[in-house]
Amino acid sequence: MKVTEIIEKGQGPLFTFELLPPLQGETIDSIYEAIEVLLPYKPAYINITNHQMETLYQEREDGLLERISLRKRPGTLGLSAAIQYKYGIDVVPHIICGGVTKEQIDDLLSELVFLEIDNVLVLRGDPPAGKRRFEATPGGHQYSDSLVRQIAEKEWADFSIGVAGYPEKHIEAPNLEHDIAMLKGKIEAGAHYVVTQMFFENSHYFAFVERCRTAGIDVPIIPGIKPLQRRRDLELLPQTFNIELPNRLVEAVERAKTPQEIRDAGRAFCIEQVSELIEAGVPGVHFYTQGRSQVIADVVEATYPPYRERSTPTR
Repeated sequence: MKVTEIIEKGQGPLFTFELLPPLQGETIDSIYEAIEVLLPYKPAYINITNHQMETLYQEREDGLLERISLRKRPGTLGLSAAIQYKYGIDVVPHIICGGVTKEQIDDLLSELVFLEIDNVLVLRGDPPAGKRRFEATPGGHQYSDSLVRQIAEKEWADFSIGVAGYPEKHIEAPNLEHDIAMLKGKIEAGAHYVVTQMFFENSHYFAFVERCRTAGIDVPIIPGIKPLQRRRDLELLPQTFNIELPNRLVEAVERAKTPQEIRDAGRAFCIEQVSELIEAGVPGVHFYTQGRSQVIADVVEATYPPYRERSTPTR
């Protein structure tokens, strides 16, 4: 089923999450284990990330450097198919601009059609490791709006197309107004819904939705949420994603004396954040798991109406 149809038919807020493919050489077992922790909460669909090829240089025995191309997390397509057929849950593989030509995109779309996968999330993708700016592959796409258009214009395919939105603006955008104009271009190219980058101040999401509506963007905008679970994320997340961390979260993490206390502080904050979003009537919450399924399960148990009552201690 298409994501847009799932949203339209949804009873209450949808629960969805994102998984990273295993590192090259690892098995799919860790993915199945992560899914089965979250399976009792009836995920509406599961996103699978995509990672472009990296170029490394390895010294040979003769002292010369050998160029090696490596995809650290391969298997987006295979993993998507395995999950959909094993669990009967719709999947949303990511398609990125980086590292592929338009012809290769067409081949990928054909495979998705054969596998009866109805959804994709379109992203430009990050610059390759070691490069500061994104560079299009020759014969590929520089920006995600043109990739959206390529997919939407296929007469032999009919995908529900998601794109990314940035409540605090994309790190490369000069300002939020410009970034929303870029997002509108992706919608006009054929995208059907938006999933936001993680944020920790709900006011940023609410203001972003309002500005999008004013700009004429009327598709569903699903908030993306990540529980903070490590002390180093206090520096890493703002630097990497251009996002703001609230003082109350920073202070709670700084007061924590052990890794478990840090995780507890991050989980408690996430429960508060998701509760407010659900009360505000968001179409769903999309969780970035990054290998931490149990904390996501704890948050859903404490916030989603079907589970909230059973997780509240009786007196």
